[in-house]
Amino acid sequence: MTVIQVVILAIIQGLTEFLPVSSSGHLVLASALYQIIGQDFSFGGEDEVFTDIVLHVGTLIAVLIFFRAEIISVCKAFINAIKTKDFSSFEAKLPIYLVIGTFFTVLVAFPLHEYCEDLVASPKIIGYFLLITGAILFISEKISSKKEKKEQNDKISLKQAILIGIAQGVAAIPGISRSGTTIATGMLSGLDRVTAAKYSFLLSIFIISGASICYPILKLDADELTMINWTAVIVGFFTSIAVGYICVKYFMHFLGKYSMKCFAYYCWFIGICAIIYFNFVM
Repeated sequence: MTVIQVVILAIIQGLTEFLPVSSSGHLVLASALYQIIGQDFSFGGEDEVFTDIVLHVGTLIAVLIFFRAEIISVCKAFINAIKTKDFSSFEAKLPIYLVIGTFFTVLVAFPLHEYCEDLVASPKIIGYFLLITGAILFISEKISSKKEKKEQNDKISLKQAILIGIAQGVAAIPGISRSGTTIATGMLSGLDRVTAAKYSFLLSIFIISGASICYPILKLDADELTMINWTAVIVGFFTSIAVGYICVKYFMHFLGKYSMKCFAYYCWFIGICAIIYFNFVM
């Protein structure tokens, strides 16, 4: 993969990993559109898999940097709770909820992985899942807007952690936004928008970390990694960190003031365009 290709992937990954529009869906569509002009956006080999993992690690680092104060505070509270055997505070419970949520994510996502891999080669189907993502965002905002402010909570419960974890598992399907589905689930379960988004991003730390460690061990061939364009990978890595950090920062600010309906409209627009183009034009 060339430097330009990896930078394009990094920008798409950095933006769409956190915006509720499906990073996997956009990468599939970008790859399909790039091939229309007669070039391969990706080669489908070990270099692509490794590059994808590196870009995900870049967005993970962006989350760690942005939420560093909250993460340090939670870690201190958790360690203190272990020492005192008192897990009554919310901050002490949060790591446990994140682990439980991740467990339910894996429980749901693992049986779907073969189906999801097949969808990567089917851009015409991605459009339909983008329509579903748009509907999820729109409905969650519609229902949440009818609730009184006092009914919305800024603390996660065990039940909400499980529901959000399940939603994250379903979002393994390309075209179903991970951030959008988890934030929407949090809102529908009674969380305010900002709290749901913050928990969604913190939850991504566990699943991205796990996938970045386990997938290379199980799938990658060390000999083929010697053929990787390391310059492109390194440039893409730092690009994904920069784009991801900026995206998280301004998206959190956006959610504090505005709804996600605009992203619902965007998903519907892109979804309809994808359906029309890949089903009827190509």
